[in-house]
Amino acid sequence: MNLHFEPITRQNRLEALRLEVGEGQENFIEPVSQCLSEARRNLVWKPVAICDGNRMVGFAMYGYFWWEYFPYGRLWLDRLMIDAAFQGRGYGKAALAGLLKLLTGRYPNKDIYLSVFEGNDVAAGLYKEFGFRFNGEKDIHGEDVMIRRM
Repeated sequence: MNLHFEPITRQNRLEALRLEVGEGQENFIEPVSQCLSEARRNLVWKPVAICDGNRMVGFAMYGYFWWEYFPYGRLWLDRLMIDAAFQGRGYGKAALAGLLKLLTGRYPNKDIYLSVFEGNDVAAGLYKEFGFRFNGEKDIHGEDVMIRRM
């Protein structure tokens, strides 16, 4: 596995739009098209392709929101998905480890927030393995917020 992250660009956008979650996961994450639309409207969001060599295997999006959470800001790992064709191969765990390394490098000493839909126990379990804990909050979409303290 040679995992790395590439910004979503005009050149790889269509490939990213073809990524799909597995059956039964449709209600646990927004489609890539919606994520890219949000990122166009709010440039704080950074959408990235999760790649293994030259093959796109997933998608993630993160952003540091300073003004909305003044004075300290919040770093959000808002989306993480592995394409259905690549699930069950360890990509989710490897991608999360890589994203955490990327985020802690770019935003040192910042707590990392994410949210999960109720019932998405597989994702919540993975996040817990990496030190995330539920903090009792709900995000603007009613998802349960988790935090990884630095």
